[in-house]
Parts: sequence; structure tokens; C-alpha cells
Amino acid sequence: MRTEQPKMIYLKDYQAPEYLIDETHLTFELFEDHSLVHAQLLMRRNPARGAGLPPLVLDGQQLELLSVKLADQDLGATDYQLSDSHLTLHPASERFTVDTSVRIHPETNTALEGLYKSGGMFCTQCEAEGFRKITYYLDRPDVMSVFTTTVIAEQHRYPVLLSNGNPVGNGPQDDGRHWATWEDPFMKPAYLFALVAGDLWCVEDSFSTLSGRDVALRIYVEPENIDKCQHAMNSLKKSMRWDEEVYGREYDLDIFMIVAVNDFNMGAMENKGLNIFNSSCVLARAETATDAAHQRVEAVVAHEYFHNWSGNRVTCRDWFQLSLKEGFTVFRDAEFSADMNSRTVKRIEDVAYLRTHQFAEDAGPMAHAVRPDSFIEISNFYTLTVYEKGSEVVRMLRTLLGEAGFRKGSDLYFERHDGQAVTCDDFIKAMEDANGADLTQFKRWYSQAGTPRLEVSEHYDAAAQTYSLTLRQSCPATPDKVEKLPFVIPVELGLLDAQGTDIALRLAGEAAAGGTSRVLSVTEAEQTFTFVDVALQPLPSLLRGFSAPVKLSFPYSRDQLMFLMQHDSDGFNRWEAGQQLAVQVLQELIVQHRQGQALVLDQRLVTALGTVLADERLDQAMVAEMLSLPSEAYLTEISEVADIDAIHAAREFTRQQLADSLFDALWARYQANRELSKRTPYIAAAEHFARRSLQNIALSYLMLSGKPQVLAAALEQFDASDNMTERLTALAVLVNSPFAEEKAKALGVFAENFKDNPLVMDQWFSVQAGSSQPGALERVKALMSHPAFNLKNPNKVRALVGAFAGQNLINFHAADGSGYRFLADLVIQLNGFNPQIASRQLAPLTRWRKYDSARQALMKAELERIRACGELSSDVFEVVSKSLA
Repeated sequence: MRTEQPKMIYLKDYQAPEYLIDETHLTFELFEDHSLVHAQLLMRRNPARGAGLPPLVLDGQQLELLSVKLADQDLGATDYQLSDSHLTLHPASERFTVDTSVRIHPETNTALEGLYKSGGMFCTQCEAEGFRKITYYLDRPDVMSVFTTTVIAEQHRYPVLLSNGNPVGNGPQDDGRHWATWEDPFMKPAYLFALVAGDLWCVEDSFSTLSGRDVALRIYVEPENIDKCQHAMNSLKKSMRWDEEVYGREYDLDIFMIVAVNDFNMGAMENKGLNIFNSSCVLARAETATDAAHQRVEAVVAHEYFHNWSGNRVTCRDWFQLSLKEGFTVFRDAEFSADMNSRTVKRIEDVAYLRTHQFAEDAGPMAHAVRPDSFIEISNFYTLTVYEKGSEVVRMLRTLLGEAGFRKGSDLYFERHDGQAVTCDDFIKAMEDANGADLTQFKRWYSQAGTPRLEVSEHYDAAAQTYSLTLRQSCPATPDKVEKLPFVIPVELGLLDAQGTDIALRLAGEAAAGGTSRVLSVTEAEQTFTFVDVALQPLPSLLRGFSAPVKLSFPYSRDQLMFLMQHDSDGFNRWEAGQQLAVQVLQELIVQHRQGQALVLDQRLVTALGTVLADERLDQAMVAEMLSLPSEAYLTEISEVADIDAIHAAREFTRQQLADSLFDALWARYQANRELSKRTPYIAAAEHFARRSLQNIALSYLMLSGKPQVLAAALEQFDASDNMTERLTALAVLVNSPFAEEKAKALGVFAENFKDNPLVMDQWFSVQAGSSQPGALERVKALMSHPAFNLKNPNKVRALVGAFAGQNLINFHAADGSGYRFLADLVIQLNGFNPQIASRQLAPLTRWRKYDSARQALMKAELERIRACGELSSDVFEVVSKSLA
């Protein structure tokens, strides 16, 4: 059992580094049973820290120190201090060199941090603090250096040798080995260092920048994947052009490289000039990747490329500022995806994800501000709050300042801080200075945790023809703080008349109307806004485009929600009205189930969705989104005490009722789209994504009928489709159906066809792990023995265990606690070799307070068992201890 609590790190304790590193020269000698790393650091005293020469404390973990020099003098064991985590030296001048040689073992590095092997390839992951597992260094983001890297390895095994920057030399050695040297002219912190060595093939292209420079583009993969790279290359070129046109950001090196790696803890990493990607975020071809996977590749490629400026050229001063680069870049990639596809559908997808998962994080034991005040293990703070909520904070800035004002602010930010490590305050200051704005109160979004609640009430005065909205904001207590100060909440809204037309909006005191949609800035705990010249009582369309990440409450009737679904000019709010209607209906059914009553569905939901389904003018992707009921996870999140059994029963009953009532319309849509799919070659484009999304959700409803023609259609789609989107959906509906023989055959055929494709097999695992059919845990345990499963591969863990615990709520939350025991056992096992993945798999157990008392006791007991199991990594210890606090 842990006897000593890991050290808590606080933002308030930040101090600038005592020393700086101007140049870093690295030489790697890579062997099969070890690697040697030789580092020369050209260092100097940081003038910002004053006079004197304090000890130089370099970070280092799991390193075997072979030699060390200070100012060209060999040091003996008595000349320095060495611990498990630091090497301490004693400089005698303000400028000096440090030379070290260390031995490391990438071949046994299962934590996948620092330098490790993925299959036959050497690769690195240094964010956040992995570089200290490579060599002794000032491993912090505010120490920036120019890097020159030489890699030496066996030429036959590792013909490709890559690092950051531009190639400056290469050649053979007499012993069958060869070398390559790379030079990165841009200052960067160690977390952006990258190295790759392997037997790789590449797809090459080029890009001409706005200033006329030609940039070489290369995507490196293992030979068997060379035919799955073109979509990523196309996405890269679109990203580069978009960033020039929308942000004025031009790429700066002669070459941009992406490498696909099978074993990777994250999605991808923006290392300067050499992005290392989880293979799931690069490889995409119609036969093996779904539409969602194609869209994810496009988004992640864009995200990592956009980091070249929002993260690399301007980086974080410390890890508390993580959202400075991640929140900003998530916003940028979301806008890119919106421009490439359907803006409304993209917004719907992002908000649905945010409200289901990030809002749950805000309400749980790991709740923290976008810029947290403290942490034990920084890896635990690569969270939805930092990324997704951080993106929403940037989006609100854009809403408040306008597109032109936001662009002025971002231009100033990049110009002012190019080559620097800065803070969220610096970002806000650039926005203020560029626009003459005061954003002091707005910065509370960075420092206050929790999801604000916004209650809205209305009053119409017919005689005065005025319409008033009173908005009251509050924010619940979170582990860091009970009392919260008012936020700045931008509320975009419109008012609809009886015909569903937006009316012109003029606030009291204004000389003229200001359009039919506008943004109100709510800055006080309670504020009233009065509109004048309102002839008849309107219906408000509130929080258009989800203009702020808040929980909105307004007493809409079900008839009003149906009206908004049909008439709102804001596409997001049409979907939102449908979601609110569905939530009201589902919550009524949940109560009926809990009270033992017969379930009776409000037919207004059937009517509303039938109208949507019949409207062929609507974007088919929009129709598919509106037909998608709120998920069990979202219904859990909005419940005070989540009744898992009632939630599942209510939602399944509603799906069945909709399938029965709308069968003819669903069948017509399905047949029309499927016939078009059979006649049309696969294209990864928005219109085609939309058609397939409606086709597939229609099939998922139709399968509930159990009719022979639907089973035949599902089998035909599974057997004859030329793309993974349709094939995987057909497999999923079969797996969730009562047709045992057809299900078993389809699973066998799928596995046989794709047994040599790890990413497709991940989808095969997920379909089975996510099935709500009985016996899920036994299936998952059996699948862990499948030859395609490997517990040491993060993608496999996420595909099987993550899908079961995070998506299959009815089976994970089995009343006997078996799902909880299974997950706790797995976390204990993962803790021993990959603490990052272990802590991330813990998330479902951390929400134990959300459930009934019996489940609470079972979940809490498993957390306590994990805490008592022995020596825990700081990653797991932090999550468990905060969950039990």
C-alpha cells in the first residue's frame, strides 16, 4: 500500500527556470536490447532569476547514467547528486555545457512514454513529461531550445530515421549501420521532441504556401498500410490552405511529416515538423474505415497541423496553461470541420458529446477549471474540460468579439508571442488589446470549475407591446470551490411569431432594431432584457448555436418544442427542441417504469419525428441527428439519481414504438438510400456521409420490427456493401438482434475477412462490447483471450473494455457489481505497466455518487480495493483518492 502521498503541484508556486538551454545536441545509438543517448546542452543562467549560481537540477527517470561532463570536465560520483528523478550539478559560470550519456531500454517500455518500440519501430511520446525518460534535461515547457538530432541504427532493420525539423545529412557506417541528422531551427520545449526509426514506406506530396514556398509532405506507415494514406494527405493539404486563409498562418519548415504508430496512448502528437499519430487517426479507406473514422482522420490531422502555430510557435509556459494550446486548437479544428462538412451537424455532434461527457466531468470528483490550480499527475488533466470546454471558452470569445475582432486578436497573439512560452492571460490580453475590450470578468471561465446553470423566465405586456426575459445564472459547488462569481455568458437568441418567423429585435433604449438574432451578454446573477415593439407574444429561441456551455432551463411546453422543431431558423435549435421533447417524454416513461406502471408513449414525439422524416428538404444528416434519441449516458447525466434499469427500459420502449409507428417511412427512406449507395462509388464527402447516416439509423430502427424483409436487407447490406460504414452498421444491428444464427455467422465472416487489420478488428471488439444483449461481461472476458486482443495496446483496451464500461451502461452497471469488479481488476493490472491508460479507464467508477445506494456501495468498494491493492502510480492514485474524498 502507498505509504507516501505523491506531491501536489500548484499553479501559485510557479517560478521561472533558474537556467535556460540555448542549444540541444542529441545522438541516439539504437540497438535491439538497449539504446544509448548522448546529449550536449549549451546552457546559461536565466537573467530573469537574478544573480548567483544555484544548483542545476535536471529531470531524469529510468535512466542509467554512464558519464557526465560539466564545462568539458569529466565529473566523478562525488561531483554531482543523483536520485531516481533528478541529476543535480553545480555550475561555476553563467554559461556552460553539460554532456551526458545514458542507457535506456525502449524495448521494455510498456508505459509508451519517452522512447519506446511499437512493433518493429522506435518512436517517442514526450508530452507531457516523457522527455525525462530519454535523457537528463530541464523537462518543462518554458525551457525552449534549438535541437539538432543524429540517429544511428541498423540500416536493414531501420532504413528510415526521422526527427524534428529539416534533414541536414545522412550516410552509411562500416558496420551495417547508418545515420541521419536533423536540425530544427525553431526554439521548442522538450515535450515537442520526436524521433522515429523503422522500416517504413511513405506517401509523398507537396504544398505551395501563400508566399510561394514548396513544402514536402510525407506520411510514413508500415508497408501493409500504404494504400490507406491518401485521405489523410488530402486532409493535410486542406488544413494547410484553410489555416492560411482563415488565420493567415503559413507553414515554416521545408518538410512536414506524419508517422502512423499502432501503440500510442493518445490520438496524435504535434511534435514540430514530425507529427506522430495513433494509426487510427491516419489510416482510412472505404473498405476498412467508417465515415466517422474518415471525419476523425480529417479533424485530427487538422488539429495537429494547426498546433504548428497554436502550440508550437507559441507554446505553454507551464502545464496549468494546457488549454491555451488545446482549447484554442480544438476550436480551430472544429471550425475547419464545420467548413469542410455540415456546420450545423458538426455543432450538434460537438454539443451532444460535450453535454454527455464533459458536463459529467464537471459534476464529478475530478471536476477542475479550464486552467486548474493544482494537480498530482499532469497526464490526468488531458481532459474534456481542458480540450472541449476550453474550446467553448474560445468560441464564446469569438461570439463576443465578432469574427473580425477575434481574427485581430489572434493575429496580435501570434505576432506578439511567436517563439515564446506564455499563459492563458497572455491570450486574453491580446484579445483585449486588439479590440479595446475588458475581459477581466470573462476570465472566470478559466478559473471556476463546474457547468453554469441559466434559468430563463418570460413576461409579455400586451398593452405596452414589450417582451421581457429574465436570466438567472448560478454554478454548483465543485471540489475546488463552493461559491462562484457570475460568469460572462453570451446568449444568442431570436423571437418567433405565430407563423414561426423571426421578428426584428429592438431592446428598450435602442434607436432601431438590430436584426432577428442577437447576442445578449449576461454578466450578473440576475438580469432582465426587455424587447419593445413586440405586437404579439413570441416564442423565444434561446442559446442558438449553443452559444455558451451552460445548462439552460426554460418552461417550454411539448407543443412549443414541436413548433420550434418545425420553424426555428437556427438549425442547432431545431435539433435541440427535438432533444428536449424526447427528454421530457423519456423522463415521463422513466417515472412510469419506476412506479411499476405500463409504459405509454406521448404520441407527439412520434408525430414530430414523423414530420422530420417526411421532410425531404432537410439535410439528411440533420434528419439522422433528429431521429437519434438522447443517449442513456446523457439521460444518466441529467438525472439526480440515475435509475439505469428504468433509463434503459424507457429508451428501448421508445425506440420500439418509433420503429413500429414509423416503419413505412423508415423503410422507404432506407430503400431509397441503399439503392443509391449500391449505384454510387464510395466518396468521403459531406453529402454522402449524410445519405449513409440516415440510411443506417433507419436500419437500426427497422431491425427492431423483426420483420423478415428487414433481416434480409441487413444481411444484404452486410454482404454486399463496398464500404465499412454500411457493413459495420449491418453487423451492429445483427449483433443487437434476436437472430442468433445470423449474428454468429456475420461475426465469424467479419473476423475472418479482417483478421489481419488491427483497426477493423477494434471495431469488431467494440460492436460486441457495446451490445446491450444479456451476457455482455462474459463476452468481453472471452474476447480478451482472442488472438487479436492485446492488453498492452491502448487501442485494444479502449475498443473492448472502454466500449463495455463507457457505452454499455445496462450491462456494466449490473446489480451484482460484476462489471465494477471486472473494471477494477483491469485497472489494477494496467496500473503495473501503463498508468495513463489505467487512470483513464477508471472514469466510469468515479461517478459512483450518481447511482442508487446499492450501486454506490459496490462502486465505492471497488475504488477502495484499488486504493488498497499496493503501490499505485501517481496517475491512478490521484483519480482514486479524489473519487473517494
